[in-house]
Amino acid sequence: MKASRVAATGVVAASAVLVLSGPAFAHVSVQPEGTAAKGGYATVNFKVPNERDNASTTKLEINFPADHPLASVMPQPVDGWNVKVTKSKLEKPLELHGEKINEAITKVTWTADGKGIQPGYFQKFPLSIGALPEDADELVFKAIQTYSNKEVVRWIETQEKGEEEPETPAPVLALSAATDDHHGAAASDDADADADESEDAEAAASTSTTEAASTDSSDTTARVLGVVGIVVGVAGVAFGVLAGRRRTTA
Repeated sequence: MKASRVAATGVVAASAVLVLSGPAFAHVSVQPEGTAAKGGYATVNFKVPNERDNASTTKLEINFPADHPLASVMPQPVDGWNVKVTKSKLEKPLELHGEKINEAITKVTWTADGKGIQPGYFQKFPLSIGALPEDADELVFKAIQTYSNKEVVRWIETQEKGEEEPETPAPVLALSAATDDHHGAAASDDADADADESEDAEAAASTSTTEAASTDSSDTTARVLGVVGIVVGVAGVAFGVLAGRRRTTA
């Protein structure tokens, strides 16, 4: 009897853990491809799971932080989805690469033109964003997920220090320390490309030098053989003349 009660209690506890932990595994999140360095540019993916068994996700709206506006936001095409980028005027202009920016991206919206994200699946929505702020450790985005049955889930709650994760947390992008070059990985790729080009140039120069040396050697050998041929020819003629004289004398 006691064993049965203990087993039943364990099942209930396990079910409670699964129910409580469900949202933590299924909420809308954002992660960078590589790093998202302060002051630089990054490619990030908004990961959107479908939490419903009887409806598909047909729309996603990502709202950008107003306290740290971003001047550059470029979406990557996603099959089966239409994307719209919304700009708004800034109360205080931004300075980017020595130029003043009066507008910033405030919202990006994806709308399915087909079935959307079906039950049991998730979808990634990539964005190239920048320049990332230098005076913040993270960026908080507010996401709104719409289902085919018209249900709307607002992922807009912020995580407070020392408290449990909210039921519908907003996606948070952690920012790493600033790099020397604000374009991040792109600068490294350019440096590698320059190094490769330098190596190719050196290899080409070495090949040209070798070929030139080979050509000079071939020319010298040909000249020597030509001179030898001439000498042999003259010797042959002289021998023929002497032999003819000997026959005449005899």
